[in-house]
Amino acid sequence: MWWGTLGTVRPFPNFGPEEDAREIYTALEKKGADVNTLVRILTNRNNVQRQCIADAFETIAKKELKLALKKALSGALEDLLLALLMTPSQFDAHRLRQSMEGLGTDEEGLLEVLCTRTPKQLSDITVAYNQEFGRNLEKDLISETSKDFTKLVLAILKKEELNIKGVIDYQLIDQDVKALLGGVNVKKTDPTPWIQILTSRSPGHLSRVFTKLEGLKGEPVERTVQNNFSGDLRLGLRILVQTIQSTPMYLAQRLQNNMKKIAIVRGILVARSEEDMLCVRREYRRLTNTSLYSTIQNEFKGEMQQALLALCRSEDL
Repeated sequence: MWWGTLGTVRPFPNFGPEEDAREIYTALEKKGADVNTLVRILTNRNNVQRQCIADAFETIAKKELKLALKKALSGALEDLLLALLMTPSQFDAHRLRQSMEGLGTDEEGLLEVLCTRTPKQLSDITVAYNQEFGRNLEKDLISETSKDFTKLVLAILKKEELNIKGVIDYQLIDQDVKALLGGVNVKKTDPTPWIQILTSRSPGHLSRVFTKLEGLKGEPVERTVQNNFSGDLRLGLRILVQTIQSTPMYLAQRLQNNMKKIAIVRGILVARSEEDMLCVRREYRRLTNTSLYSTIQNEFKGEMQQALLALCRSEDL
């Protein structure tokens, strides 16, 4: 972490977009494509630099880089390199759409994106979703979810930026704890205060609320959710609680449970590579007593392994 960022992908020094674009053009023109060159460049430039490369490539080749990659590649590696060419909001918009397409909705896929993004990021994702698909994200979420789970995902989507660092309102903490207890200390649980409070308070405030609630209930907040709610709502509240407590820990657990699912591994590594992948790696090590880097080496082969390792960046001893 000494270089001042919690991400593993940083701006490439002495960056030259035209030079990179020409090298990629040459790699794509070769018979069979020089995949090593494509992976080396695209995983070693940050997102802003990759956008510059795409613009320079279009000027040089008179065609879009993403179309050239689609023509030259296939499968999981194609998906990963195309993901790297999207802006963060475009990538998240595509992940949300994929979670809602086909038979059945991937609720945890939706929740991973919604619960781990800031209000500003969610606003950008909403705009990108409309631009990419010509669809309204809120309407799609309503059509793909139901009842209280719909209320929860919409509340997460619409949460506002809170900036009350250093301000501790002990009276509000007590009020929130009382409201949360009221929602579960009845014959028919009421999720309304849980949805309202968990999506309208700062993480620092909620941390104090959770500590007090756990003291009164004698169990972790996650257990309280597990014991009092059911179905998709229980899943949603559980993941929301986990991400409020520690997004890196939640993502490390998701990786641990889904290492065989390339879409999930790719999604987390691409999305977090410039944000907090060092923290995710640390929590993964604590959780599994194995480094994420070594796990990727064991689970993947060839060019896909090379690309994922480049995003993970290094071993944790």
